[in-house]
Amino acid sequence: AQNVTVEEIVVAYKQACQKLNCKQIAKLLRQIQEFKDLAPRIDCLDLKGEKLDYKACEALEEIFKRVQFKMVDLEQTSLDEDGASALFDMIEYYESATHLNISCNKHIGTRGWQAAAHMMRKTNCLQYLDARNTPLLDHSAPFVARALRISSSLVVLHLENTSLSGRPLMLLATALKMNVNLRELYLADNKLNGLQDSAQLGNLLKFNCYIQILDLRNNHILDSGLAYICEGLKEQGKGLLTLVLWNNQLTHTGMAYLGMTLPQTQTLETLNLGHNPIGNEGVRNLKIGLIGNRSVLRLGLASTKLTCEGAVAVAEFIAESPRLLRLDLRENEIKTGGLMALSLALKVNHSLLRLDLDREPKKESVKSFIETQRALLAEIQNGCKRNFVLAKEKEEKEQKLQQSASMPEISVTEPLEEGLAEDGRDSSADSAPEEGEEAGETPTASENGDAELAADNSGEVTDSDSDTDEEPDAGLEMEAPSEPPRRPNSDSAAVPQPPLPPEKPRDRPPPLRIAEVSQRDAGNPAAPPGSASSQGNERRISVSSPGRGHKIFVVTRVESLPERAAAEPQSPAPAAKPELGAPPASGAVPESAASSAAEPAAPSAGSEPAACESLAHDTPLPNGLKADFAQALPEAPSDGDGKTGSCAAEHELSCSQEQELEELLLEASQDTGQE
Repeated sequence: AQNVTVEEIVVAYKQACQKLNCKQIAKLLRQIQEFKDLAPRIDCLDLKGEKLDYKACEALEEIFKRVQFKMVDLEQTSLDEDGASALFDMIEYYESATHLNISCNKHIGTRGWQAAAHMMRKTNCLQYLDARNTPLLDHSAPFVARALRISSSLVVLHLENTSLSGRPLMLLATALKMNVNLRELYLADNKLNGLQDSAQLGNLLKFNCYIQILDLRNNHILDSGLAYICEGLKEQGKGLLTLVLWNNQLTHTGMAYLGMTLPQTQTLETLNLGHNPIGNEGVRNLKIGLIGNRSVLRLGLASTKLTCEGAVAVAEFIAESPRLLRLDLRENEIKTGGLMALSLALKVNHSLLRLDLDREPKKESVKSFIETQRALLAEIQNGCKRNFVLAKEKEEKEQKLQQSASMPEISVTEPLEEGLAEDGRDSSADSAPEEGEEAGETPTASENGDAELAADNSGEVTDSDSDTDEEPDAGLEMEAPSEPPRRPNSDSAAVPQPPLPPEKPRDRPPPLRIAEVSQRDAGNPAAPPGSASSQGNERRISVSSPGRGHKIFVVTRVESLPERAAAEPQSPAPAAKPELGAPPASGAVPESAASSAAEPAAPSAGSEPAACESLAHDTPLPNGLKADFAQALPEAPSDGDGKTGSCAAEHELSCSQEQELEELLLEASQDTGQE
């Protein structure tokens, strides 16, 4: 309600108690008197320990209809089915709480849980529900499970000691597979077993990667149950941050499963294995997995029956770990030898901020060792303090760097952009500065053009800084008309180049995509200015594919513009090398271009590559290709992976493929003539 005062709330509550003939709750009246600002949610309505029967619950509506709270604490309020149903309906209707504690109410019954489930399903503001020590039995569990499957808001759920083992857990776990909002699930003290219950939990982890905290302390998970949970963690990969397995009768056998799983978990940060009889052998099994793991920051090994031998294994992990923050080794029989190993490990470890050990030294047969233990304990604490100081200094440095990070970047990039602008690069190409920076990378990309890289590139369309929209059109089969030329590159200011869409070499799509794009751009009057600028004595390049049903060949043709045919010889071909050096990263152009250039030179199959190349220069090529186009091909890489420009490429084509290629070339030239 708006514009309400504390006095109005008190009067309304007293009148309701009088009308219902129930006792006023003094604790509640004191809290109402202390309310100050009623507009936002008030921190807490604390009714813990007060006996709430049905009438007392009904009287509370006068408060809930006027004020909202963050936390409503109904712990141990002796709620019965009627009272619980009434309260949960009010909290749902008025959206009274974001955090609700209904723990230690053993008699809310099926109707109470039904109303609670309805509240969980309908209330968008309820984020936290604590139902510890409130039995959730077989006949109530389906309601809660259904609510959790479609619950839109609950983030934290406490169900400790709620008799979940068996069918209730099965229903709950099945429902939570669909839930994407729950982050913390507490299932301690439920007598969960190492068979069906653990299998359900493992299954839940396989399908739900949103739960971040899973607390299973004080159950009977056993090594057999841990195997199921590890299976779930392996399949999950990313998801769970905290796993608490405190007091679950785990032994060294279970640690072997966990050791194999840890290298595959990518997000697990906290692992608490305290109060399990793991022993030295268990820690050795665990150590291998921990060293292979890249995420664990906090490790609990309190009361795990470790001696000096186990402490040495832990010390080996500490020495190897660059990220461990906290380690708990209390209540173990770690004496002088183990402490010495831990102390030495801390000298090379710079991440561990807290190492918990028993304060008092352990009894030793040699009395002087007790003093040695004290000295080692002090050394270990000093090592942790040193790491803490280092971590703080590092954090401060990083903050300073972040604050001043933007300025150096500007000063580095500005001169480069100015220099490129002075070199006369086309002002319509927005990505020109980046092209200039990337130009040096092009030859290396062409030299390592492996088949695998080609396969990777052919399936994806990457974002690039080019002016051309590169999204491929699957329906295009015909040869693309050539693009008009653009202004010359700054690398060869006086030498024109065959145009390709301006883009970063690493973002270049496969040549087939270029063909399809150029066709679309040619038919599109609103093509970007970079591709539409036209200048004289330039060549046009088109890249074509016969389409889906055939083997795909990439045909590269160089022609003169009809009106500029006389001026064509003035543009030397070698200038194309910087631009054409990039396509070999996709592994397609050099092979096909080489094969089309090598076809007329078939008689000299055994000659040197240089001889073959000169022959290609002298012989007129089919389909109107200029003889000097062979110079524009990328140079053969030294690794000899088959993508060379020499006449060795002709062996890759069988006779039938040669015939098919000739037909394609002829068909393509006819299409261009019509256009």
